[in-house]
Amino acid sequence: GGAAGSAAEDGAPPAPERVLFPPTFSVSEIKNKQRRHFMFLRWKQQQRKEKLAAKKKRRKEREALGDKAPPKAVPKTIENQREYDETTVDPNDEEVAFDEATDEFAPYFNRQTVPKILITTSDRPRGRTVRFCEQLSTVIPNSHVYYRRGLALKRIIPQCIARDFTDLIVINEDRKIPNGLLLSHLPDGPTAHFRMSSVRLRKEIKRKGKEPTEHVPEIILNNFTTRLGHSIGRMFASLFPHDPQFIGRQVATFHNQRDYIFFRFHRYIFKSEKKVGIQELGPRFTLKLRSLQKGTFDSKFGEYEWIHKRREMDTSRRKFHL
Repeated sequence: GGAAGSAAEDGAPPAPERVLFPPTFSVSEIKNKQRRHFMFLRWKQQQRKEKLAAKKKRRKEREALGDKAPPKAVPKTIENQREYDETTVDPNDEEVAFDEATDEFAPYFNRQTVPKILITTSDRPRGRTVRFCEQLSTVIPNSHVYYRRGLALKRIIPQCIARDFTDLIVINEDRKIPNGLLLSHLPDGPTAHFRMSSVRLRKEIKRKGKEPTEHVPEIILNNFTTRLGHSIGRMFASLFPHDPQFIGRQVATFHNQRDYIFFRFHRYIFKSEKKVGIQELGPRFTLKLRSLQKGTFDSKFGEYEWIHKRREMDTSRRKFHL
């Protein structure tokens, strides 16, 4: 009070008060677009500074404590906060081992059959789908591409079985873009229907390697943890021959993350005894399981093991099925 009084007596103007935004204020309330953008950038910059300062402070504390420093906190992600699924497979489960020893893929894993794949398309495919099928056939050994012209799948399947094909892959398209994949294991099923997205052909991939060779690739299956995931993983595994030719240095990866299956095809390059690099060969695509059906494809009378029902199943972002 005394200081304010003395300032008034001296005739000096009073100091302007600092204007504080109300606690509920948000940048989006600013009507002027340029001002709003400027304030948002300032806010982001402040956030970055605070984050960096906190990081430096933590690092100094860890260096000061040395060996007594507490372990680093694991960041929370949707994956590690995943809701427990009661069908998660235990590797030592006898029931799972028995099921896998007697399922439709057992002859493949017991080395009694050699994979022979037929790749076909929806009726009268366009150029992009045709090129995708051709490139997919260079990834999967012993695969043959045939184009459908008005022939129903129910007529194709008996012909495939008669010619000793073990699997049928159908690539569907919409508006000239591949958007679906049907995978049917022959002769007794099961049949999986996937939605396909993010298709990239070889010429669209940056820093791609040379064309793939005819060597049998290795196969990597990541994060297929539930009973349903195991079935899908075994379906993918049975497309490739048993013994990979390591001299080809090629690897096909099916990586499941949040029920999206990412496919990549790489070649690894030994730069030295300790350093290894990889180069992508292509194609690449993403799959999302829509249904798993018992037996071969039958849209009318087929019995479904699993169907993705969005309204019922997608109630939580932390619930995954594969």
